[in-house]
Parts: sequence; C-alpha cells; structure tokens
Amino acid sequence: MPRRHGADPQVARRIARPLRRLIDGDPEPTPAQWQALGAAWTQGDAPMDRLLAWMVSEGLARSRPLFDLAAARGIEALPDAPVPLREFFCRIEATPDWVDAARRDEGARVSGIAGLTGLDVLRDLGLLAGYQAAAINRTLLLTGALEKGAQRRVAETTQWWVACTRPGGMARGAPGYVATLQVRLIHALVRRRVAARPDWDADEYGLPINQGDLQATYLAFSVIYLFGQRLLGVPLRRREGAAVMHLWRYIGWLIGVEPRWLCDTEQQGRVALYQNLLAQAPPDESSRLLGRALRDEPLQRHYANFAALRGRWNRAKHLSIARSFIGARGMRALGLPDGIWPWYPLLSAPPRLLVHLGWRAWPGGRERLIRRGLAAQQDYLRVLFGRDRPALAAADGV
Repeated sequence: MPRRHGADPQVARRIARPLRRLIDGDPEPTPAQWQALGAAWTQGDAPMDRLLAWMVSEGLARSRPLFDLAAARGIEALPDAPVPLREFFCRIEATPDWVDAARRDEGARVSGIAGLTGLDVLRDLGLLAGYQAAAINRTLLLTGALEKGAQRRVAETTQWWVACTRPGGMARGAPGYVATLQVRLIHALVRRRVAARPDWDADEYGLPINQGDLQATYLAFSVIYLFGQRLLGVPLRRREGAAVMHLWRYIGWLIGVEPRWLCDTEQQGRVALYQNLLAQAPPDESSRLLGRALRDEPLQRHYANFAALRGRWNRAKHLSIARSFIGARGMRALGLPDGIWPWYPLLSAPPRLLVHLGWRAWPGGRERLIRRGLAAQQDYLRVLFGRDRPALAAADGV
C-alpha cells in the first residue's frame, strides 16, 4: 500500500480528536478495516474510468456532448447511444433500492435551515481543515489550485453544493444531479492526467482522487457539516441529521464512491471519517500554501458595498471558526496565526441557538427558516461570482 497510509499516527490522532469525542463505543479500525483503507488509496472509480477511456479514444470533442446530453435527459434520449455510454448510464439510472426520494429532498430542505452558517462550516471545517491531509493536496497543487485561486475554488464548489441541496435538485436531470455527474467525469479526467505525470509518485500517494479521498470529501459534506452547525448553535434534530446523511449517501454514490464506503447514519459516518483521518498523511508545506491562500479568499469576494471592511471582517470570522475546531497546532500546520481565539463561535452560537429555538416554537417557523436560508445561500453565490456568474458547471477540485 502507499507510504502515505498512516504515515504519522500521532498527528493523525490529534487531527481526528474532535470527532473521537462524538463517537459512542470504540471506533478504532480493525486490522481488516485498516488494510482496506490502505488499499482504497490505490482504487479509483472503475465505471467512470472505463467510460472515460472510451471517450478519450473516440475524442472528447465528440463524446463529451453525448455524456452531457445523457446526464441531462437520460440515456433514452440517445436511442443509438454507443455501448460504453449506455452501460454507464443504465448503471447510474438504476437508482439503488435504499434511496428514498422524500428523505433525500428533506435532506435538501434541512440544508437550508442554517443559511450562511452552513456555508461557513463547509468552508472552514470542511475545506480549510481538510488541507491538513497532505496527500489530497498533492493532486490539487498539480492541477493548478494555487494558480486558479482559492476564491474560484470556493465559488465553484459552493455553486455545486447549492445545486445539490435545493429541494428536488438531485432528481434525475435536475441541476444538482447533472452537475454531480459532470464532477465525476472531471475527477476521472484529473485522475487519468495526474497519474500519468512523471512527478506523480504512486508509491507515495497511490492513485489521484481515490476511493479513500472521495470518502473523506463526501463525509466532510455530511458529517462535518452537521457537527459544525451544532457547534455554531444550529439545533438540528436527529431525524434532520438522518435526512442530510441520506441525501449525501446518494450524492456520494452518484459521484463514484463505492457502496462499502457509504454510511447510512450519522454515527456510522463519524466512525468512518475518524478511521479515514487516522490513515491520512500529515500536514506539510502544501497545507501551508493552500491554507494561506484560503485565508485571504474573503478579501476577493464581490461585495456590493464596504468591500474592504467586509472582507477583513469575514477573514477574521473564518479564522476564528477554524481555530475553534483545529486548535493552535492545526492553525500552525496550515500556516495560519495560532494566537487567534474562537471568539466568533463563542459570541454567535448562544444567540443563534435562541433565535432558532424561537423560530421552531412558532407555527410555520421552521419553514420560514428554510425559505430564508435557501434564499441567503442562493444570494451568496452573487457575492462569490459577482455579475459574471457562469451557468452551473462542475468544479475542478470538488
């Protein structure tokens, strides 16, 4: 297995410690689970990789429009579809028996409850804290993450997330469904190109965008998302958390995570992410490069007014949220100032909790929270993209 696997157990346990406190029982991986995680670093997305090999052989200029049409309208829109394309989409369109469309849409509605707080969690506890996993960073750097800019990555990933978490957004042919398949294709393209580079060390890193890293990313959008909201004072109920986990189980399946790495419940997800983090490579210089770039992302947003002041405020807020989760050592590992205190969670969580409890106690209050939250998330895209917001497109680094 690659040398990255469990490269520094002491640092990995420090990074995973916040999750350990949330887990009932013993979450330590068995020898078989540890071996499986090691093997996951070398496994890609076989169905998508096979399809991409055919697409490349046919020429992407010809095959990519066929893929996009099948994603948007279904494979039956192409009665003479080539066999590789038909095989892939027949597999995709055979929705697993465990998918409950009503629960999936409820997960999308729950994603609106926290409004912009949920997006803060994804940015600071998912993306920024995730830069501590150095092996994942290697792929990002080789695909030009620094040159493209942190602001672009945040904007495109947020756009994809918003499409996935609108009620009905993951129905077949809906924007989130189509964008997720586009992301899956881009992952396969990146995996193919980066793995072929002479500066990619497979003995060290395994395969780019492998099953283990895909699982970690999918669990950040579900497990970390739920935990972070509660940390910031959003009182999500157990059934609401279960709906979000169901939504992301389906998104994870659709984006190419193998079923054995998917989780049904929040507790299962915490255990899986804890074990995954134990096996990740420790922070390195790439963590600091990406961390410092993301630190200044708020200064590059397209604010309608008071841009300099709002940019500095948001930068300070995001650093404070990150500090509350990863601690001083985590901040140093990311090249960020470690003397920052978690003032924003401490000051904002109690009043946010009271506001949410108050709205929930009022008839129709929860529905109003959802409507306002979904609208705020949609409006936030204008702050990220400005007036030049493109049509929904798959993000390079999701």
